[in-house]
Formats: sequence, C-alpha cells, structure tokens
Amino acid sequence: MRVLGIDPGLTRCGIGVVEGVAGRPLTMIGVGVVRTSSDAELGDRLVAVERGIEQWLDEHSPGFVAVERVFAQHNVRTVMGTAQASAVAMLCAARRGIPVALHTPSEVKAAVTGSGRADKDQVGAMVTRLLRLDAPPRPADAADALALAICHIWRAPAQNRLQQAVAAHRTSGTPRTSGATGTLGASRTPGASRTPSTSRPLKGRTA
Repeated sequence: MRVLGIDPGLTRCGIGVVEGVAGRPLTMIGVGVVRTSSDAELGDRLVAVERGIEQWLDEHSPGFVAVERVFAQHNVRTVMGTAQASAVAMLCAARRGIPVALHTPSEVKAAVTGSGRADKDQVGAMVTRLLRLDAPPRPADAADALALAICHIWRAPAQNRLQQAVAAHRTSGTPRTSGATGTLGASRTPGASRTPSTSRPLKGRTA
C-alpha cells in the first residue's frame, strides 16, 4: 500500500509518501513541503498548492491519499486557510479517482505515538523511528504528513473490516418482500377466519 499523506496549509503544505502494510516495517518514499507566499493573492496560493500536489501525485502514483481533518481553532483565519488547502488536496485526489481518507490530529498522534495529546516533537521522533530515518523531517509539517500516511496504513485494514461488517449488517437487515401484493389486510395470520359483516348482532323488537 502506498499512501500520500497531506498536512494541509496555505503557507506550508506538508506532503509525505509512505509504502508498506500494517504489521510490517514501513518505507518512506518521499517527503517535502509545498510553500506559498503570504503576500500572494489567495487564488494564486491555492493554484500553487494544487500544482505542488499534482506533481507529487504524478511522481509517486499513490493508491490512497490521507488528509488531516480540519478542526476548530481560535484563529479563524488559520482554519479557513487550512480548510481551503484541504479542499484542494481532496479535489486533486478525487479528480484522479484516488480514495481519500480524513484523519483527525488526535487520531494520528494516538496511532503513531500512543497518545492523542503528543506534541510535534514526539510525533517527529516516532516518525523518525518508525521509518528508520537519520533525523526528524523538517519542518514539522513534513513529519505530520508522514504521520498521516503511517496512520492510514495501520488503520485502513480495521476500517475496511468495519465498513464490510456495516454493509453486511445493512444487507441482512433489509426487510424481505413477498411476491404477493394486496392491501394492508393481507398480513393476517394464516387460518384465521374473517368475521362476516352480517354477523353483527341485530337489535330485536320487544313483544
């Protein structure tokens, strides 16, 4: 499995490619950052992010793309930029028919370090260890992108089994329809007799 992880951002968009399967040593194929100038127009910055991601997709042909899920922060401007870059990343993958998975920061941290509250240094250190690198990737956005790819490789098998189980449950739970059609009264218990309408007691006259 080859996964391209993307840590979305307008100023720095981290990108990392990891190959391997769960339960076996993983290999880093490439890592880098797509940068844009904060002085440039928003549209131009988004185009630059798109071009950068497209180059990575062309060069490495991943089977999956893992993108960090945008979460709320106090700095609304930062959230907007991250969301816009995230949308560009998903668009680039979808245009090629590549499956996209979204992982929250805490989910990635927990998968890589064992703690959903790990800081960037801890994430970088574990990424370095897991991929057998000489030093932590810099900047931190690059290490986060690799962590995203690692997280997806490790969690994809479990997620696939869960999706299959849900799909199987929905299929088995689908109500079966009989070939007979009729009114609502057609669901009567077999053998039950229908009371004729004339069996209602009649009021007699007294002598």
